Amino acid sequence: MMQLQSKSCQRWYMTTMHLVQRTSGLCRRTEMHSQGSCEFRPRILIDVSKIDMTTTVLGFKISMPIMIAPTAMQKMAHPEGEYATARAASAAGTIMTLSSWATSSVEEVASTGPGIRFFQLYVYKDRNVVAQLVRRAERAGFKAIALTVDTPRLGRREADIKNRFTLPPFLTLKNFEGLDLGKMDKADDSGLASYVAGQIDRSLSWKDVKWLQTITKLPILVKGVLTAEDTRIAIQAGAAGIIVSNHGARQLDYVPATIMALEEVVKAAQGRVPVFLDGGVRRGTDVFKALALGASGIFIGRPVVFSLAAEGEAGVRKVLSMLREEFELTMALSGCRSLKEITREHIVTDWDSPHPRPVPRL
Repeated sequence: MMQLQSKSCQRWYMTTMHLVQRTSGLCRRTEMHSQGSCEFRPRILIDVSKIDMTTTVLGFKISMPIMIAPTAMQKMAHPEGEYATARAASAAGTIMTLSSWATSSVEEVASTGPGIRFFQLYVYKDRNVVAQLVRRAERAGFKAIALTVDTPRLGRREADIKNRFTLPPFLTLKNFEGLDLGKMDKADDSGLASYVAGQIDRSLSWKDVKWLQTITKLPILVKGVLTAEDTRIAIQAGAAGIIVSNHGARQLDYVPATIMALEEVVKAAQGRVPVFLDGGVRRGTDVFKALALGASGIFIGRPVVFSLAAEGEAGVRKVLSMLREEFELTMALSGCRSLKEITREHIVTDWDSPHPRPVPRL
C-alpha cells in the first residue's frame, strides 16, 4: 500500500512541477529564458588537456561548484527521498542542503554516511523550536545554516490552491515530528499556505540574523537576496555568504531571474563573502555563466527532484554527472583550465553596453 501511495505522490509531483514549468510565464522567463541572455566569448589554442573543477566552499573542498539546493518533502517524489539525495551528493563529492520541511530528519540524513551538508532554515514563531532545530543540525554534523529570508508569507501558488495541496497522511515533516508541527491540515485552498501562515514568523528581520549567531557557531548563508542593498546589510549583519534566489520563481511575480540579479549582488559583496546562485540552472553551460558573472558556485533544485522521481538515487547521481560533464566540456571549449580562469570576459550579456546592430535593408 505504501508503494502505491508513493507512486501516486510521484505522479502528482511530476505532473504539478511540469505544469508549473509549462504554463507559468514567470517561471519560464525567470528559470529558463534569461539564462539564454548570456553568450560565450571562448578563448582558443589553450592547453586544456587537464581541467580542474574543484573548489572550496566555506572551507570545505568539493569536487565541483555544483551543489544541491534545499527542496522540501522529497519522499513525495521517491520513497527514499532525502536519503537517496544525500547518498548521491556524497558520492559526487559535493554539498547537499537539507530543507527544514524534509520528510527525513537531520539525524536520519546524517545516518546515511559521510558527506558535507548544509541545513536550510525557516524561522518559526516559536523561537525555542528554531533553537532546538539549529542545535540538532549542529549535533548531526551539518556545516552551515542557509537561512531563507524571502518567505514571510507564501507566494500565491495556484497549482497548490487548485489541487488543495497537503502532505499525504503517511508522510510527516520529520524535523518537527515530536513537536506537533509535523503534519499539515487539509484546507479549502493550499494546506502548505495555511501551515506557513500559522507557523512562520512574519516579523523576521535583520536582528534575527544576529540572534542566530548567538545560538550557533555554524556559518549563516542568507538565502533569497536579489539586490545590492540587501547584500550590504546581510554582510553587516554577519552573513558568511549570500545565496541569490527567487525561490524557484514561486514567491513574487516580476522579480528578476537569478542570473540577472547575480552580478548586482556580486558587485555589492565586493569579495567580502562568497555569492552563490540558486535557481534556473539546467545545463553545464548555465554553471559557467554563473561563475563568469562572479558566483562562487551554484545550487540546483528542480533537476534533483525530477531525477529523484524518475530513478531515485541513481537518477540524482546521473543528473550530477551530466552537469559535471557538460560544465567540464564548456570550460575546455572556452579555454579555461580551472575555475579561477573563468572571468567576466568569457561572456557577453543582454544587459551589457548596447552594441550597434546593422540596419536591415528593405
